[in-house]
Amino acid sequence: MTTVLHISASPRGEASESRAIATTFLDTVRAGSPEVPIEEYDLWDGTLPAFGPEAAAAKMAVFAGAEPHSPAWDAAVATFHRFDAADRYVFSVPMWNAGIPYILKQFIDVISQPGLVFGFDPADGYRGLLQGKRAAVIYTSAVYPAFGTDSQVPYLEDWLRWAGIDDIRSVHFRPNLVTADAAEGRRLAHAEARDLAKGFLR
Repeated sequence: MTTVLHISASPRGEASESRAIATTFLDTVRAGSPEVPIEEYDLWDGTLPAFGPEAAAAKMAVFAGAEPHSPAWDAAVATFHRFDAADRYVFSVPMWNAGIPYILKQFIDVISQPGLVFGFDPADGYRGLLQGKRAAVIYTSAVYPAFGTDSQVPYLEDWLRWAGIDDIRSVHFRPNLVTADAAEGRRLAHAEARDLAKGFLR
């Protein structure tokens, strides 16, 4: 059976715009397919492991063809398996300083391991191993695109494609809260999320 995993990168809880739009998306999925399991992964819940010197050493051991024996590596592998158990992903991603929240970057760094997310061949380079999966991404920001550069969408979608996930759908809520009323943009973003969710499992 298809499983959906919601990965929330906002620490703002009920005040989060990205989380609210993701909730609209997921409620629509539930309404259309109540039998489909939907898992929640709040990256701020304290369960995401660090990826420091011990884990980095284990990663390099894998590249060298050795078998790593490390609690830090085991934690990274367990986090990957939690991610890989799903077939469909919903990411709720606020913009932080023109990019993604650091906790989402940490998640990506933890699970992006050889033999898990990617394979590597000295002649052909990288090969994404997460084939046949699909992602929907809810992007929000307060003042972009009126000011600054977007490093949020390119970074996350480049990573998804590098990992082998080519089927990516997205909803953008990007009001300029300095000068604009966000109500109409918010309404449209929630409506788009409902429409996108209706075909997400097919």
